[in-house]
Amino acid sequence: MKNIIVYYFVAIVPVAIIFLLAQTNTISSNWFVYSFCFYLFIYRTYIDGKRLAEKGLIEKKDIWKMIVPGQRLRFFKDLYLR
Repeated sequence: MKNIIVYYFVAIVPVAIIFLLAQTNTISSNWFVYSFCFYLFIYRTYIDGKRLAEKGLIEKKDIWKMIVPGQRLRFFKDLYLR
């Protein structure tokens, strides 16, 4: 996922789907919260860590460390701008 357009697509589309399902009352409010928490804590941690690992900034075994608060901010330019 070195391409920034693919990264943004992979990062934004799932949350857009979650909000769309909640807006149309397809999922309950409980499932919305569960899905959103999964997106924030599991999915985005993996996606951000995978991008950094592919760019060679962190090791693949350290992807789980992206869940620590402040790690995404430390790699802000590399994740979102380059």
